[in-house]
Amino acid sequence: MVLALPVAGLAGSAGALFLWSLEVVTRLHWAHPWLLWLLPLAGVAVAWAYQKTARGGVERGTRLIVEEIHQPGGGMPLRMAPLVLLGTLITHLFGGSAGREGTAVQMGGSLAGGVCRWLRLRAQETRRTVLQCGMAAGFGAVFGTPVAGAVFALEVLRRGHRRLWAFPALLVAGYAGDWVCTAWGAQHTDWRLLAGSPEGFSLSPVLVLQAALAGVAFGLAGRLFCTVSHGLQQGLAKWCPAPLWRPALGGALVIALTLALGSRDYLGLGVLPPPGGTVSISTAFTADGADTWSWLWKLLFTAVTLASGFKGGEVTPLFFIGATLGSVLAGWLGAPVPALAALGFVAVFAGAARTPLAGVVMGVELFGPAWTLAFAAACCCARVFSSKAGLYHTAGA
Repeated sequence: MVLALPVAGLAGSAGALFLWSLEVVTRLHWAHPWLLWLLPLAGVAVAWAYQKTARGGVERGTRLIVEEIHQPGGGMPLRMAPLVLLGTLITHLFGGSAGREGTAVQMGGSLAGGVCRWLRLRAQETRRTVLQCGMAAGFGAVFGTPVAGAVFALEVLRRGHRRLWAFPALLVAGYAGDWVCTAWGAQHTDWRLLAGSPEGFSLSPVLVLQAALAGVAFGLAGRLFCTVSHGLQQGLAKWCPAPLWRPALGGALVIALTLALGSRDYLGLGVLPPPGGTVSISTAFTADGADTWSWLWKLLFTAVTLASGFKGGEVTPLFFIGATLGSVLAGWLGAPVPALAALGFVAVFAGAARTPLAGVVMGVELFGPAWTLAFAAACCCARVFSSKAGLYHTAGA
């Protein structure tokens, strides 16, 4: 628990820098929409930087951290933190569709690996716990959900590697990372205010049943995201053997999708709509705030972006997919739009990442405890119907 504090301090500070930088580059892209045309070239630049400086499996990102916790090996390269930070900012500056959790978790894990080396920690169990603390602190800092960060760092591991005795240290890391990030002036989205909190609706057996039914669709959406992302990654590796040129192809596909739709709603982070846009996570909580296929378009944009080699996370796009899908399902199920959007927000992530408990806890932290049972019904059903191969695992793992 003592070792969690310096890790959380570093991860929280890095998270604050990342959130501030992400806000800057997002507004730069909105002010200069022509930057989208340079997305293929930007992708090549990021791939070149990784090719020249990345060693030790850095390109595997979050999966490398999970693998290192499962089976300690060469440790976490410190260079991962600046590489993924720069790569993610470039992705967002030029209009790629990506999230932020992957970057925060990777920076936290990389800095935690640096702490292990600086303190010359050799015991494998200690190093594993410190790495998990980095994950918890990074996740908690970037979303403002310290408990969900701790649960995520535990639950994302394969069964048999979830060391419950480490949970107190992960809680310390999650809270300390969030506090440090906030102390630097980083702002988190107030989803209760923006979404018109689901606490305004009374929970009933009918609504819990609606949450469970919607959870089936949320799980299938998470499964589709994982299937498309993994399939595209394998397909692009086959069609374009040169890693340097895959982001160029992916960037061209993102531009083509944007021109075909005539909309920029599915570029970038997606928390707020771009100037002139109509669909985002925030609009999904209002009636007619999402089109029938908004969730599918965001799924395709994000899968193409990340599978082709651009840097960023998957979780915020999964929030977008879930919230917009929930907004559509609300009309079909006769449920309140804000409530179904909130359920989809966390349940698609829970299913795709195979972390239903983290999804429930995140729902409570972001939207309040009144709908805990509904969050549990949606997230558990989503996990049952999601893919065997999640975001950070292979099939059967």
